[in-house]
Amino acid sequence: MQLRYASMQGTGNRILVVDRRGYAVEPPTAAEIRELGASATTGFDQLMWLTPPTSDASVASYRVFNNDGSEVEQCGNGLRCVARLLADEATGSQLALDSPAGRVVAELVDDGTVAVNMGTPEFRPGRIPFVAEGEQLRYTIDVDGRTVDAAVLSMGNPHCVLDVEDTATAPVEQLGPVLEHHPRFPERVNVGFRRIRARDAIDLRVFERGAGETLACGTGACAAVVSGQRENRLDETVAVSLPGGQVVVSWRGPNEPVWLTGNAELTSEGTLDI
Repeated sequence: MQLRYASMQGTGNRILVVDRRGYAVEPPTAAEIRELGASATTGFDQLMWLTPPTSDASVASYRVFNNDGSEVEQCGNGLRCVARLLADEATGSQLALDSPAGRVVAELVDDGTVAVNMGTPEFRPGRIPFVAEGEQLRYTIDVDGRTVDAAVLSMGNPHCVLDVEDTATAPVEQLGPVLEHHPRFPERVNVGFRRIRARDAIDLRVFERGAGETLACGTGACAAVVSGQRENRLDETVAVSLPGGQVVVSWRGPNEPVWLTGNAELTSEGTLDI
């Protein structure tokens, strides 16, 4: 069956959106996803597979697949791209979507950016999931005979945040895959390498589980800011500079949702045969 797709990007993060709300089609297999992800035409970091909504207030549901074929719970940059693609279906400036991590709301901003409600962060180890005796601000993790100091939390998907002196020279390719598959992370983890430049500005690189290092990671930006705010090192609103561009993360504290604002742009459209 021929299905239309939209190739998009959010802060350099390559997103492939397939809207199958009008078709009874199952998602591609892991092998097909890997083939699509490696294609010069449809290559992506994450695939957003749209399905009919599961609640009356939403316009669609979505599932998220990495380019290695694995399915994940959330993708902030992908969510912004979906919201921009479905802007015509918004009620006013807002759009509700059903995700594996729960219902989310996106706001279409006048300057063309999209702000998305990423839900509340989770710090309890069992809910991340992360193997630890109890909740802490930071954890010491043994990695190949050395230890690293990290913040660990979930933004609908698990994140591990490390502080570095310079993101340009951070050991992303060395530590990223080792921590991703560390036994203390039963469902693997996204690894953020953060440099705090000021209370309202950080630099960040992210090694994403199932995709490797990407130009941007929306949930990774949220995790990096929230963990810094919990330690009273960052303000309520923070600009996050990633290799692919800049996003803004805002969080008012416990029991409040995290808001992620950034661009979402259509790069090409076409059809694919599944």
